[in-house]
Amino acid sequence: MTWMVYGANGYTGRLIAELAVQRGERPILAGRSLEKVEPIAAALGLEHRAFDLSQARAHLEDVDAVVHCAGPFAHTSTAMVDACLKTRTHYLDITGEIDVFESIGLRDIDARKAGIVLLPGAGFDVVPTDCLAAILKNALPSATHLDLAFVVGGGASAGTTKTSVEAAAVGGRIRVNGDLRSVRIGHRRRTAYFRSGPREVGSIPWGDVSTAYRSTGIPNITTFTTVPGMLGQLQQVFAPVLQTPFVQSVAKTVAGKVKGPDERKRANTRAEVFGEAWDAQTKVECAITTPNAYSLTADSVLRAIGKINGVAPGSHTPSSAFGADFVRELDGVVVGEVRLT
Repeated sequence: MTWMVYGANGYTGRLIAELAVQRGERPILAGRSLEKVEPIAAALGLEHRAFDLSQARAHLEDVDAVVHCAGPFAHTSTAMVDACLKTRTHYLDITGEIDVFESIGLRDIDARKAGIVLLPGAGFDVVPTDCLAAILKNALPSATHLDLAFVVGGGASAGTTKTSVEAAAVGGRIRVNGDLRSVRIGHRRRTAYFRSGPREVGSIPWGDVSTAYRSTGIPNITTFTTVPGMLGQLQQVFAPVLQTPFVQSVAKTVAGKVKGPDERKRANTRAEVFGEAWDAQTKVECAITTPNAYSLTADSVLRAIGKINGVAPGSHTPSSAFGADFVRELDGVVVGEVRLT
């Protein structure tokens, strides 16, 4: 299969390209800037292309699948998905953005007609949490509520930081009775029972309020991580300022200087995920430990590429594409037992 990494000069795109070569794969590396993509491709001995997303269709005609790594995906995913539908190219990305999951989910019929798979969130956002949601749904088919929490170590990349800057101006999101609702960040707090021990977490907007709903049909979903108790109040006060073009521009310029964790830090940090699902009578919970989020993303994307031709055409979540146990196939992942609580 001929496949491409678009945004290969970004932090995660480069990790995917490097791991691909280690595993004997030879993806085409691409991005908007020839000056940035060419030296990476030369170092890895790979073919490269440089093009703007407005030209994507012409460059995907001979490509079977593209891994889209150039975010924020709210600004870039539509053009790439459109090109993939026209060229019948499988689409994968590494987004964690709720609205991107929602918009790509609406392209399901288009993807079926084109005979391709649309798979946003093929990395840490949202493979472990989405698979955990499916594991809990399988354990409790009558579940009406789902909480998912995560903690990550090692720091963030420039791309992740830029996306977070945009999200901070919007606030929180939850799923209530099947509908997405806006709330303040940290509107709910709870204890999450990770494999390393309990941690207090607060609610945040995370992709699973979209993907876990599509994967499981559970109508009430909240996602959590470790956030300061006052963050929600501060976000509400400063949101109008954060939304201004000038502040967004300055914040993204600063974010662009962020460097993701180096190899040593990735090797020595991990991520943890906890989930709890319940109905009127029963609660079930489960926890997962994974390698560093960026290391897991590279591994997950490569395994997804290897399986993508066997997936039914349409718009998918990781668990709807590959099953709840897909997370168990990833290097260094430990899935705990599902427990009744």
